[in-house]
Amino acid sequence: MAGDDSVDESSPLLPARQQDRRLSRLVQQDEEASSMVKSHVTVDEQAMGESTVGERLQYNDYTTIDWLHDLVKDSYRYRYIHARRGIRNMLLSLFDSASGWIAAAIIGTLTACVAFVVDVAEATVSDWKSGYCVRNPFLTREGCCEGKIPLLSAKAEVGSDCEDFKDWSSNYASSFAIYVAFALAFGIISSSATMLTRRSLPAASPGLEDKMQGSDAAQPVASGKSMYMAAGSGIPEIKTILSGFVIPNFLDLKVLVIKGFGAIFAVATGMTLGKEGPFVHISTCCAYLVARWFPKYRDNGRKMREMLAAGCASGLSVAFGAPIGGVLFAYEEISTYFPRKVLWRAFLCSLFAAMVLKALNPTGTGKLVLFETNYGTIYSPIHYLVFVLLGIAGGLFGGAFCKLNFYWSRWFRKYSIIKNHPVFEVFLVVAATALIQYPNPIIREPGDIIIKNLLVDCRGEESSKSWVCEHEANTDGGWDYIGWLAYGTLAKLVLTIVTFGIKVPSGVIIPALDAGALFGRLVGQSIGTISPGIFAMVGAAAFLAGVSRMTISLCVIMFELTGELEYVVPHMIAIMVAKWVADSLGKEGVYDLAQNVLGHPFLDLDHSMALVQKENALVEELIPPRRTMEEITVQVPLSNKVPRKVLEEKLSQLQRRGLMDAGLVLVQNGGMLQGYLAEGELEFGLKELGSLYPSDVEVRLLGDPEEGEFDLTKFVDRTPLTVCAKAPMEYAAEMFGKLGLRHLMVLEEGTGRLVGVIIKKRLVAYLDGLKEEGH
Repeated sequence: MAGDDSVDESSPLLPARQQDRRLSRLVQQDEEASSMVKSHVTVDEQAMGESTVGERLQYNDYTTIDWLHDLVKDSYRYRYIHARRGIRNMLLSLFDSASGWIAAAIIGTLTACVAFVVDVAEATVSDWKSGYCVRNPFLTREGCCEGKIPLLSAKAEVGSDCEDFKDWSSNYASSFAIYVAFALAFGIISSSATMLTRRSLPAASPGLEDKMQGSDAAQPVASGKSMYMAAGSGIPEIKTILSGFVIPNFLDLKVLVIKGFGAIFAVATGMTLGKEGPFVHISTCCAYLVARWFPKYRDNGRKMREMLAAGCASGLSVAFGAPIGGVLFAYEEISTYFPRKVLWRAFLCSLFAAMVLKALNPTGTGKLVLFETNYGTIYSPIHYLVFVLLGIAGGLFGGAFCKLNFYWSRWFRKYSIIKNHPVFEVFLVVAATALIQYPNPIIREPGDIIIKNLLVDCRGEESSKSWVCEHEANTDGGWDYIGWLAYGTLAKLVLTIVTFGIKVPSGVIIPALDAGALFGRLVGQSIGTISPGIFAMVGAAAFLAGVSRMTISLCVIMFELTGELEYVVPHMIAIMVAKWVADSLGKEGVYDLAQNVLGHPFLDLDHSMALVQKENALVEELIPPRRTMEEITVQVPLSNKVPRKVLEEKLSQLQRRGLMDAGLVLVQNGGMLQGYLAEGELEFGLKELGSLYPSDVEVRLLGDPEEGEFDLTKFVDRTPLTVCAKAPMEYAAEMFGKLGLRHLMVLEEGTGRLVGVIIKKRLVAYLDGLKEEGH
């Protein structure tokens, strides 16, 4: 009996030990899973894990951010920081409130420092094409000669009285050959450096099957593309980023360094490009690198874009010495989200950039105004007709340039030798530019020097040093001079068309200003009542307006660029007329067309709404085909758990589509929407957290998790926004554009059953199709 009693007493203890060990295993498993999530998710996101919004991982490359989610995330951060008591917490709260202002000041200062280095280096390297300074080879011609040379250094026409600057040769043919050789070398250096920033990107828009309504054909793999991060102006890409998309590595330190280095040699070639556009990219890189020091911006895509938008302003501020124009440019041309606090920080950022640049004094004048003029003459009402004429010409130039550059890019760059060897294309363009521009003494110099020469007032003190004024005063050779002006205008149009889009850091602002100043000076030759430089100034603004479609910001930039407040009204007339004429030829400016060529998924709400309003379409047109919906839909049983193998199969289907910002929609009870699980979080859950669980485990997607379960409920968005399938298409465009949605659920009319899911890239692809039909 005693033995039996001992057995009876010990038997119940065995399952109890097993239960304790099992419980201990489950607790340890939960702790490991929790630790793994914490290592990938920010503190603010972890606080949102218990909410209906759910946690998010860091955004995947080339995906869209969730503006609404990041808004709620920032609210969690704000409440956590500002609700605590104590002196230390109060100081942290004050620092958090002031961090945006601190970051803006640092960004402006850093941008000015980079711009100073680029400006000084570019001016020096550019002069090496013609000679060098005997006293110091790193001095520019102007710095070496201390104002002894003419404003226009056309040695073929005027000799220089500066002995400190030694020309490579006194022979025209030899000088021409050396000029071309240096230009080619500089072009190869710039493009070779740009090649170092090549990166492959995933697909930008849905595959063919997503555009074929109702098609059950096998899905093709979405193809990606290659991108050179430091090429071009960077403004189209920045617009894409500020609209909510993630372009990986585009704002990294490596890109900033190569962009500045490449811009020095690209501008020094003498090609019809400028460094003003690249300065916007450089300033945005500075904003990104500085903002990453602050967790407030580093961990929140929405907040980061606020600081990037503010940083853009300092780029134009240092490019033109136009701090107010830089702020307006960021608002009018680049940003899609620009609330008042961003405006204020952009103002401070631009202010610091202007202050520091003025102190560094890269031009040697001690002034911010680059092309200071003082015409001292008052225009009369009759001249309004001339300003209108300049506006018409600027609109025609801009419209023609945008269309021809678009067709040139599509045609010329499709050839394999050009597509696969971008350095060779740069070589050809540099050679053509040098051969065309060198014989013309007006357009031989860099772009900013050309404008400075053309804006000169021949009744001022500098007229005696100006090649332009000497020829305008020479009645015998007047037709030769007029021929140079007409030749220069046409050459700038042709060369800008073939240059914009090559793989070097380049902008289109200075070439457009050059062409407008040339044409304006040409028109001014037939009007003797006021200085021709006035028409060159107004013509420059008109041509840039036709190319870029800027209005208010451009008018302010021209005022700050020249210091001529008296001529604001002529600028307004020419700019407005140029925009109207250019819009009649095509609604999209140069940066919008560059978006189409580059293929970035940019959602421009203004243009998009204009396209949608013409169609009278319903949201149901955006519903993916039945096969696609079957692949992205998960029927969740009443147990709220799904076999792991089902989710792994769904994940592989998502990855084959190659979009990276798609996801799975969760439904119950005959198609009733329950939540949305993005691809990034699904992949992390199955591959990272899933390593802690057996392969045949069931995954909880809805409901309250129990201890030890494979739980993904914290990543499920249980409050996705919805729209009726029969709603007008304007609803979808407005919701994506103004709310910054990442996805939108489509419900059946009357029943509320889920019938479709729209991601932002799908809407962009639909709008691109409307644009192609319109063309």
